[in-house]
Amino acid sequence: MERKDRIDALGGAVLLTFSLLVGLNQVMIKLVNAGMQPVFQAGMRSACAFLPVLIFAILARRRLSLTDGSLWPGILAGVFFATEFVLLFQSVEYTSVARASVFFYTMPFWVALWAHFLIPSERLTPARVFGLVLAIGGIALALLRDDHPATEHALFGDILSLLGAMFWAAIVYLARMTKLSKASPEMLLLYQLAVSSVILLAAAPLFGPLIREMTPALAAIFAFQVLAVVCFGFLLWFWALKIYPASNMTSFSFLAPLFGVLFSWLILGEAISWTTIVALVLVAIGIVLVNRRARPGA
Repeated sequence: MERKDRIDALGGAVLLTFSLLVGLNQVMIKLVNAGMQPVFQAGMRSACAFLPVLIFAILARRRLSLTDGSLWPGILAGVFFATEFVLLFQSVEYTSVARASVFFYTMPFWVALWAHFLIPSERLTPARVFGLVLAIGGIALALLRDDHPATEHALFGDILSLLGAMFWAAIVYLARMTKLSKASPEMLLLYQLAVSSVILLAAAPLFGPLIREMTPALAAIFAFQVLAVVCFGFLLWFWALKIYPASNMTSFSFLAPLFGVLFSWLILGEAISWTTIVALVLVAIGIVLVNRRARPGA
């Protein structure tokens, strides 16, 4: 498909679906952490997702190439992907899913902020600066006050989630500003799955016993993560990233923390404090404003 200059109905549906899946993702990670050590879970997820994505790419006749200049950026993307998920999977060991969602889905904020310095055409306007201030205010409020800490190390978990968001933003830039932009969405995802599975599975023994109290129900949740979130969800994301403007796409990402907080309350029964809600609102509004493009002639 040709690149588009705005989000159409198909793009909106794709991004809504992706936001719902990733909003549910942290809840599933938290649940499966009871049966699998977090880093081992992340590594197994990447390893198990690699073959289905490869089979789909071959059957769909997607272009898969290691000689188109994308190899080294692809390996770096895989390293960032592994780091991102070490941080995320470990974060929910310490903090609540609701708070992890608020911090992790600040990714669009970092994309827009870095664009100001890296891409001349993406300078921050007064409206974007106001959005930046709101988002920073929401992050600061959430970091400084936690009315219902999940553990005594909840702040550490919050910071891990925030760092994970930065690595996710870095992958977005690699996908747009290097030879990875010429690779198919499937190839981009395969790079990340292959590299991250090796790194994460090699590192997993350093984080404690690999298996905790695994049950058939947790195994089913893990399988859903592999097929629905990684194979389906991330392919949707990278496909959309190649079709639609990145700044417009990231404006939809404020839905992910909303879904994350909602599912943490519905499924895990987490107490949602007023500070978390206020922080969520500030970050969501900030993300929308900071990724807003000025209309031509405005």
